[in-house]
Amino acid sequence: MKKALMYASVASMISQFNMENIKLLKELGYQVDVACNFEFGSTISKEKIEMLKEELSNMGINFSHIPIPRKISDTSNLRKAYKQTKLLLNKREYDLIHCHSPIGGIICRIANKNSDHYKKVKMIYTAHGFHFFKGNNPLKNFLFRNIERYGAKYTDVLITINQEDFEAAKKFKLRKNGSVEYVPGVGIDLDKINSIQGNREKLINELDISKDSILLLSVGELNENKNHRIVIEALPRLPHNIHYLICGIGPLKETYLNLAKELDIGDRLHLLGYRNNIIEIMKSCDIFIFPSKREGLSVALMEAMAAGLPCVVSEIRGNCDLINNKDFLFNLDEKEKFQQSIEQLFRDFKKCTYLNLVNFSISNIKNKMVAIYKK
Repeated sequence: MKKALMYASVASMISQFNMENIKLLKELGYQVDVACNFEFGSTISKEKIEMLKEELSNMGINFSHIPIPRKISDTSNLRKAYKQTKLLLNKREYDLIHCHSPIGGIICRIANKNSDHYKKVKMIYTAHGFHFFKGNNPLKNFLFRNIERYGAKYTDVLITINQEDFEAAKKFKLRKNGSVEYVPGVGIDLDKINSIQGNREKLINELDISKDSILLLSVGELNENKNHRIVIEALPRLPHNIHYLICGIGPLKETYLNLAKELDIGDRLHLLGYRNNIIEIMKSCDIFIFPSKREGLSVALMEAMAAGLPCVVSEIRGNCDLINNKDFLFNLDEKEKFQQSIEQLFRDFKKCTYLNLVNFSISNIKNKMVAIYKK
């Protein structure tokens, strides 16, 4: 039987973005293994990681912990991860490897290049948003662009999920006969989203707020990149019946709670933590806010669009692939425009129009991945 390895930096990358790919590889006749960092760095709880392990076991999938670090400066774990990855590749003799994320992706590809079976392996790398991008620090762009350029030399298929990265990747030199592919994310289940109903009354009661409240919603980890701060700081200048809800966990929870308290809007910020009923919550809110500094192609934003929510988003790659109305795209430095966009939506929700989301559906993505895996 053919063998495939799904390799990612952290367990949450497997859980949130690759279970469908794993199932697809199994359908194509592969024995699938998983390797990632199961112990630290994930955006999901330890309980969810244990549930992931159980699910993988029930699917007959072998999994290995590799101490892949989140930061390139963690040289100790970089060395450990490289050595353990190379040992795994030599032992298992894979026919296909699909790796993800910048640090995990480069470790895996270098380990494969130096393994005993390099010539027989088909190496696929999905860039979930290059760490070089327009508006980023020039030194970081130089560093990460060259890391990605180096890794591309040992890559058969380089998958990008947004147009900016697709154009950048086409300038790289891949392994002989290698190709760059555009696959818009992991896809969203439009039928499932359409079948779920909102429950605004239930949410209002949970938050213990007035029925005439206007609910702004963000979904994402509580960290600097997701940039929830810009919304919190705007709340004092917005009408008092506007409340801001965030679904997600992360290191800035206490920072945001303290900031809200300082701004005297503590009763209007609601940190909901990790939630399994995101679509229900989306369909119970009024406006989706997505102010990230950097993204690949956000599943949360696509889900919000499919749920029918008007969206106000930062003008960055990925977001610009999805939102085609400049009125609801704001530069990260344009805090006043950000506030105006929200206020404009209060006046006329219907002005926010979207692209056809069928191109971003799970079925469309599956067809693209089948073609890549079979290529």
